[in-house]
Amino acid sequence: MRQLPPVRGTLTPNRPLADLTWLRVGGPADWLFQPADVDDLTTFLRDLDPDLPVFPMGVGSNLIVRDGGLHAVVIRLGRGFNGISVDGTRVTAGAAALDAHVARKAAEAGLDLTFLRTIPGSIGGAVRMNAGCYGSYVADHLVQATVVDRQGVLRTLKPEDLDFAYRQTSLPPDHIITKAVFEAETGDPAALVAKMEDQLARRDESQPTKDRTAGSTFRNPVGYSSTGQADDTHDLKAWKVIDEAGLRGATLGGAQMNPKHPNFLTNTGNATAAELEALGEKVREKVFQTHGIRLEWEIMRVGEPIPD
Repeated sequence: MRQLPPVRGTLTPNRPLADLTWLRVGGPADWLFQPADVDDLTTFLRDLDPDLPVFPMGVGSNLIVRDGGLHAVVIRLGRGFNGISVDGTRVTAGAAALDAHVARKAAEAGLDLTFLRTIPGSIGGAVRMNAGCYGSYVADHLVQATVVDRQGVLRTLKPEDLDFAYRQTSLPPDHIITKAVFEAETGDPAALVAKMEDQLARRDESQPTKDRTAGSTFRNPVGYSSTGQADDTHDLKAWKVIDEAGLRGATLGGAQMNPKHPNFLTNTGNATAAELEALGEKVREKVFQTHGIRLEWEIMRVGEPIPD
């Protein structure tokens, strides 16, 4: 195995990743790097062999790591990257700060970022994926994001640099978000807390929050009517076409499309990454056959399968 630059954080070879993902599947990373701080991260990337790929990983809430593992240096931010501060109507959050924590901290200061409360994961992933809920998205609030590129250069990006779209940005996959600044409207702290409690209650009523999932599996089809026909004035829900295709509760090995919400791919206890991904592909094919719609994965899938 190649020699890597010295670090002040933690650098672990052949680190299993399954326990770092919500679905609890997947093989090891060649290396897992947990930097001590921004300087540790920038120096490491600057001195790292440019031929070695890197992969930024948050809390694994929206991720399938394939069973053969990931041939890359996985970079996972932790302490030193999870601070949250408030200045006026702006909230600055480290990339490792949990979305829910940012929403709560903002509400305490009378700032409305309540849409983040029910989004699983951390701020880095929320920015990268333009996370949203209840009609609000990161794109509606982001002032700027700080990233480290593959060469170890620290950059400040504005919203226009990220090309926000539905559930995606143009940020290169090897750029590491370290923090983000959000602009929020003011509100009564007690009212904001009550709003978040209502959101949580609605989520728990409709989603399998106690099961082992990775959030929504597929993006909602954009530009389709309820009949499945192309229609720029309507957006269709992924769960609805999955349900209509008869796949609510469908299983493959230990993988299941959750009976409570069929757009939640679920590890019932002993699923492999291969089973989860194969069931997802089965759903995509059946929905295409029944509705003519090709669902797009919202869950990120990375790494290599185990060779046959």
